[in-house]
Amino acid sequence: MKFVLRLIALVFACASLLGTQAASAQEKSATKEGFELPAQSGKKILVFRPAISVGAQSTGGLFEPNAEWTEQAKTNIRASLDKLQLQLGNAVVTAPEAYGDDARAVEEHMALFAAVSQAVIEYQFFVGNRLPTKKRDNKNDVFEWSLGPGVASLPGASQADYGLFLYNKDQYGSTGRKVLQLVAAMGGVGVKSGEHIGYAGLVDLKTGDLLWLNADGAMGGDVREPEGSEKRVRQLLEDFPGSTIKDDQR
Repeated sequence: MKFVLRLIALVFACASLLGTQAASAQEKSATKEGFELPAQSGKKILVFRPAISVGAQSTGGLFEPNAEWTEQAKTNIRASLDKLQLQLGNAVVTAPEAYGDDARAVEEHMALFAAVSQAVIEYQFFVGNRLPTKKRDNKNDVFEWSLGPGVASLPGASQADYGLFLYNKDQYGSTGRKVLQLVAAMGGVGVKSGEHIGYAGLVDLKTGDLLWLNADGAMGGDVREPEGSEKRVRQLLEDFPGSTIKDDQR
């Protein structure tokens, strides 16, 4: 009984967070005004190693990393990306392995890309949270976001025109979280079990401008499995400028 009461208390503690969760659980894509990338354009795309983290979601909603799941997902997603990048429509090169300061710079820019992507969702895509400047941008069909000129110094950037950044974070609901979800449902409160976030973005390697973004806060495909990972990569790269990739597995 005490356990159930604690769960109910958690339900109402989580209820105040539902508005924020709703903002992330939507899919949107956007392209910078005036940007076009037709197939066989002669431009070169540098693909950075995707940022991937997989774990469990605790009863209270905290992320608990799982090293084994993460390694499985890295292997599967990279294999799917190697397969599907041939359909991107333009020349693709893989970013060189980075070490020391270069590795830290790539990691920092990947984290920056994730933060910018989340900001795009919350403050431009999500109507209720739009910043005043983004309300005007949406009205005028303007998409203006950037990672800054520091991308020009990343390993391999001088050999390509654009950089492709991919970010994935998956939380699978723990047993406690699923029990909480059931108890919450009995009380008429919705609690989400699990979270599957993915962002894919094309960045101008000279200016740092974000040219295209596909951001999804409720992705499909179990990245711990090869088939699920291919579904995930297809979802991330659907509508990529100049590509023939389609998400035909929804």
